[in-house]
Amino acid sequence: FHAFAAREEPLLFYRHAPIEFCEVASMSMEMFAYDHLGAFYSEEEAGRSRRHHLEQLLALFPWIATIDSFQHWIYLNPEHSREEREEKWLEIENRFSPAVDWSGLEADHRSLWQRQLHLFQVPFYYVEYGIAQLGALQLWMKHKENPREAVAGYRKALALGGTRPLPELFEAAGARFDFSVGTLRPIMEAIGEELEREAS
Repeated sequence: FHAFAAREEPLLFYRHAPIEFCEVASMSMEMFAYDHLGAFYSEEEAGRSRRHHLEQLLALFPWIATIDSFQHWIYLNPEHSREEREEKWLEIENRFSPAVDWSGLEADHRSLWQRQLHLFQVPFYYVEYGIAQLGALQLWMKHKENPREAVAGYRKALALGGTRPLPELFEAAGARFDFSVGTLRPIMEAIGEELEREAS
């Protein structure tokens, strides 16, 4: 859809958006589909699917912060030992996920970072999921209020391909390229309200 939307751009290279915005496109589509899951699932299953997805998103942000912080430390300290790496991992992981109790699983906790393939295959890419998810969640909030307007902004932004910098692509879609509390708090509140609604 993204490629089709930008197909009229005469400069071939500009038909391709920055990867952070390609992720906004796909993640937004996932969330726009929330109201239509009944085409495939029973209402109970659709509700469970929405809840599961939203719960995963809540866990995603601290994990992204953990991975990004950890890999920055790794690259700034290339001579570190295995023990130093494990200690740094625990420090960072406990900073972003302090409520998790790892009693009896300490060895697993020390090596938990190894489950994230981006650290091995595409360093410094993983944070882009967080950037994109913030855009997608903002579009989801707009979609809940006015689906037609949200989809129109979404399509307008897709059609720009890579002709604009990332903040302008977010703006064209109707989102803010901003990671402050002012942007995050309404998103987290909307997720909380949706989870409460799904639970009732």
